[in-house]
Amino acid sequence: MATLIDLIGNTPLVEIKRLNPNPNVKIYGKLEGNNPGGSVKDRAALNMIRSALERGDIKAGSKLIEATSGNTGIALAMIACLYGLEIELALPASSTKERVLAIEAFGAKVSLHDGMEKSRDYAEEKAEKEGYFILNQFANHDNYMAHYKSTGPEIWRDTDQQITHFVSAMGTTGTIMGCSKYLKEVNPAIQIVGCQPTEGSSIPGIRRWPEAYLPKIFDPSMVDRVMDIAEEDAVNMTRRMAREEGVFAGMSSGGALSAAVKLAGELKEGVIVFICCDRGDRYLSTDLFG
Repeated sequence: MATLIDLIGNTPLVEIKRLNPNPNVKIYGKLEGNNPGGSVKDRAALNMIRSALERGDIKAGSKLIEATSGNTGIALAMIACLYGLEIELALPASSTKERVLAIEAFGAKVSLHDGMEKSRDYAEEKAEKEGYFILNQFANHDNYMAHYKSTGPEIWRDTDQQITHFVSAMGTTGTIMGCSKYLKEVNPAIQIVGCQPTEGSSIPGIRRWPEAYLPKIFDPSMVDRVMDIAEEDAVNMTRRMAREEGVFAGMSSGGALSAAVKLAGELKEGVIVFICCDRGDRYLSTDLFG
């Protein structure tokens, strides 16, 4: 009989056919919304909490705090309750209602702040002054190692070792760093493509960080190419992905698919895998699908 934790990972790959402009290229989306917490962040949340417990950094009854744009918060709230940990999640005030309610459903506390940077400042200050343990996904080795240990090997296995290009949104950069580390080890020729918003675009889950807030786990040498994604393109591709491919996901997934489609148009042949970060029901209170 499986436990909830056993259900994290081993998410399916689904082929994108109608939106693929090149018959000589395969595009696959890795459906991370199939994780029990509904996003790719289940993997990092589990590895960060479990590793901290194993090292003795925290124990049952410890108080945790973390800044998050939403999906990591839901995942951490879910994992924390399983291990008997108290946790507060600091979110931008712009976070969707669904995210806040989902976090609170797991018994976690939510505080709202003016943007992601202010959320990070608040969490770090509370950890320093009030004794909370901060996981700090932006600088935590266990974040990207979750993907080195699971996501990367799954993609390699499920493409029959045929993957040529990996495409991922860049937020904390844990997913792209961990997958890059693994995929480059098994085949250095695999191209790693990161997505960031164009200047002025707002795409939940994809960030263009100010220099002072750039995640410490990010190593630019592990990304072969960075593609700028316009907000309009991410929105349009998210809607088309649902209506033409039946894949119901969030805007960062649409942004990653937009990059994958553009990339496919440039190639003679290849196998592209992009990360479909979460489920579309996280965004129903917004106008994303309006």
